[in-house]
Amino acid sequence: MNAADPTRTPPAGDRAWPAVSVIMPVLDEERHLAEAVAGVLAQEYPGELELVLALGPSRDGTDEIARELAAADPRVRLVANPAGRTPAGLNAALGVARHGIVVRVDGHGVLSDSYIRTAVETLEKTGAANVGGIMHAEGQTDFERAVAWAYTSPFGLGGGRFHVGGEAGPADTVYLGVFRREVLDQLGGFDEHFRRAQDWELNYRIRAAGHTVWFTPELTVSYRPRPHLRALAKQFFKTGQWRREVVRRYTDTASVRYLAAPAVTVAVAAGTVAGVAALVGAPGWLLLGWLAPAGYASGVTGAALLAGRGLPAGARLRLPAVLATMHLTWGAGFIAGSRDAARSRRAPDTTDDDVRPPAQAEGPAT
Repeated sequence: MNAADPTRTPPAGDRAWPAVSVIMPVLDEERHLAEAVAGVLAQEYPGELELVLALGPSRDGTDEIARELAAADPRVRLVANPAGRTPAGLNAALGVARHGIVVRVDGHGVLSDSYIRTAVETLEKTGAANVGGIMHAEGQTDFERAVAWAYTSPFGLGGGRFHVGGEAGPADTVYLGVFRREVLDQLGGFDEHFRRAQDWELNYRIRAAGHTVWFTPELTVSYRPRPHLRALAKQFFKTGQWRREVVRRYTDTASVRYLAAPAVTVAVAAGTVAGVAALVGAPGWLLLGWLAPAGYASGVTGAALLAGRGLPAGARLRLPAVLATMHLTWGAGFIAGSRDAARSRRAPDTTDDDVRPPAQAEGPAT
């Protein structure tokens, strides 16, 4: 990424480019925030650009970094997000954003060169309400490289175009998104009930309102995966919980892709329980239950060893555990559902979230 002089305005050529607001919810992003902001400010976009950081109650040095970045570049503005949740931060930033094109970026994502210019051109060419591209996961350690591989493999998150790429065209959803502001205003912004999957839910409403969501592989955003197994498990468990909430509200969205992980989780758990029961005195035929976890473990290991051949040895060795964690915690979260979602449905304006510590920064919808 080339550094940009904040005082320099790129040549506009012979046309007027629309002004753009970039909105970024931020919580506990000390490790990645400066890089994410630099990726926005380095965009050689010919029109006016602002970046609004919605600051949640971080427990690290995120706020200090954000204040330093705002002091160094007048294009960076700050707004408070006391709830600490992603959709609330997006709406807080949207509330002060001044321009008609809105670009969503996360605090651990880095835009590719010419991302904003390409997105604006695609909006104009297609007439879409939202355009987006590929979540390009990039790891810096062997564990993160294994996670990044799983994000972009059918053995990990499946075949969604915003994970593995594909032809440009209308899509159910895209990663992050570049929106027409009038459509966001028409639909009431992001639904703050959805602590996760709020991007997928918004894209559903955009399509239901008769607008188009457009995918193009020309747009890529570098994504930094979770750094260890515990964080990955927590991320995917919560994502599974909120995916169930999406299916609960929009029953027509249930699909084989989203039901596969819960089905595998049930089979592995039931087989393990049956096998253990046989070892402690239950009928011996229940030993057949071990076939489910054993078969799943063999499949995951085989997929990792065969399909992950291009990875460094350390990352390849971690792949089976990474894949199993993604599948089984996502499935377990889907089965369990979310108590936060149920509480929000019962009393959307009087939840007790304000008296509890805020949730950790949220990952992408999967």
